[in-house]
Amino acid sequence: MLYTRKEISKTYTSTYQLNKALRDKKIFKIQNGIYSDEEFVNPLAVITKKYPSFIFTMDSAFYYWDLTDVIPDRFCLATKQTSIRFKDEDIKQFFVDDEVFELGKTTLKIENVEINIYDKERMLVELVRKKTQLPLDYYKEIISSYRKIVNTLDSFKISKYISYYKNEQTLYNRVQSEVY
Repeated sequence: MLYTRKEISKTYTSTYQLNKALRDKKIFKIQNGIYSDEEFVNPLAVITKKYPSFIFTMDSAFYYWDLTDVIPDRFCLATKQTSIRFKDEDIKQFFVDDEVFELGKTTLKIENVEINIYDKERMLVELVRKKTQLPLDYYKEIISSYRKIVNTLDSFKISKYISYYKNEQTLYNRVQSEVY
């Protein structure tokens, strides 16, 4: 099980007790502020514990939803626009307007870890919004995957998500022409 520094301090109330537990291998320091009672921990579980309010997006979400077989080199996490910028080599941070941050948020179980992730419909909107920022072959692969699952998508959700953006008509036309 994973623990934050605050959680572990309830069990080990002093630095001495914590250091002794670490030496005796009763507890393991995974990274700054994160501890575990197991020596080896799934990195996905660590990220989820360290950043519980963040939402998996872009490359990570496309991969976890099986829309691409390209394994992301970093975890892609959405944060509110007002969040502080953080430095973590394993994470690519995406700042999202507070108004749309929770839009399409759901949970998914990956490798026995429950993560916050945007649903497939929200990710389709993000894909077409960022079309010019993505490599063309990568974009085409994901669009092709969406075409295969088009019957499982909720078109009402897609329209609702698109309505939050300024270039609503362009996004709607792009989804219609490239996926439906």
